[in-house]
Amino acid sequence: MPNFHNVLYVSHATGDDSSGLLQALAIARNNHAAVKVLVVCPAVPEEFADYSQLCMDALKERVLESLSAVREELQLTEDQLDLEVEADCGSRPAERVIHRVLDEGYDLVIKNVEGRSQRKGFKAMDMELLRKCPCPVWLCRPITDPHKEIDVAVAVDPDCEEASAYDLAIRLLRWSRALADTCSGELHVISCWDYDVDEYLRHNFPLSASDEELDRATEAARSKHRSKLDVLIQASGIGGKLDVNHAIARPDRFIPLLIDEKKFDILVMGTVGRTGIPGFIMGNTAENILQKVRCSLLALKPSDFVSPVKG
Repeated sequence: MPNFHNVLYVSHATGDDSSGLLQALAIARNNHAAVKVLVVCPAVPEEFADYSQLCMDALKERVLESLSAVREELQLTEDQLDLEVEADCGSRPAERVIHRVLDEGYDLVIKNVEGRSQRKGFKAMDMELLRKCPCPVWLCRPITDPHKEIDVAVAVDPDCEEASAYDLAIRLLRWSRALADTCSGELHVISCWDYDVDEYLRHNFPLSASDEELDRATEAARSKHRSKLDVLIQASGIGGKLDVNHAIARPDRFIPLLIDEKKFDILVMGTVGRTGIPGFIMGNTAENILQKVRCSLLALKPSDFVSPVKG
């Protein structure tokens, strides 16, 4: 993973922030980075305006208590971190966070998953950050495994002909390798694709080709795709222990099922920008995967991504 200089941790101050704060403070410590804890909350109704400051102070105090506990767990003294806590109340919290990223130059946004942490998928604010936030977004769910047993998986597509897609795939592999090295040491690479001959043509059209011929065509396609994946992994320059999970399958089915089956703790994946469709900047496959996973997520965007939110 690259060196981070400016980390933004987003809190609602309404639940247990410990899992997300642990990640944020550990990253800040390891990178000698500044970290801001931003407490986002709805605007206080006008008739209760006199209580607005009191409410923000109470939320900040709650976060400070969580920070104290996390500092103690990480054995961090106050002078070891450049840390700031701020409350920001108002409507459209995701856009308020993105404005902060654009205006204050954050390298990484970290927050706990909104709502029930064990449910599948992500709720409205998290999805808006995944779609529109220009920097990487780390959405945390509680992890009960010891740190050295945390399993990191990365989803990559080797069919990346455009330069930005290729660059994203390389970054995904390098980031996930670096993250895995701080955890269990093994990186689980997931790559799959939906092959029409095997999934669609074989079962829906009367073809003159035999099953054997279709099998050979399917195996040739699988071998070609796997070769591209191996070349991509080699080009990324990553080493270490790899567990490659390669299959002919629909990614939005295969990836969530594999994560559940193997109990991966963190998924690293890319969200690919679209052009010409305002407000819709994530591919359907990525959207479908995100609505089915129940692990923590580190999401990267292409380097040429431009947020539709204006600074």
